Amino acid sequence: MASTNNLKGVAVMTGVAIAAAGLFFLLREHWWHILPFAPYSIYLLFLACPLMHLFMHHGHGAHQHGEASGPAQGEGASAPKPR
Repeated sequence: MASTNNLKGVAVMTGVAIAAAGLFFLLREHWWHILPFAPYSIYLLFLACPLMHLFMHHGHGAHQHGEASGPAQGEGASAPKPR
């Protein structure tokens, strides 16, 4: 099982490296087409914040992750249980 996880990690890192190299060469060749829009990039960052919030939380209302009662994840986890 560990070898499949390791293989998956290597495949993901290889894909990220290939995508980064492709993005580098794409930007290098087309930099002068992109450069005039650079001052507006801060607006794209602010527009990305609500989208990241919705995608990372899977929409609103999913903050509990199915745990209706009990302490939140990480709270009280290190305290020993009384006997």
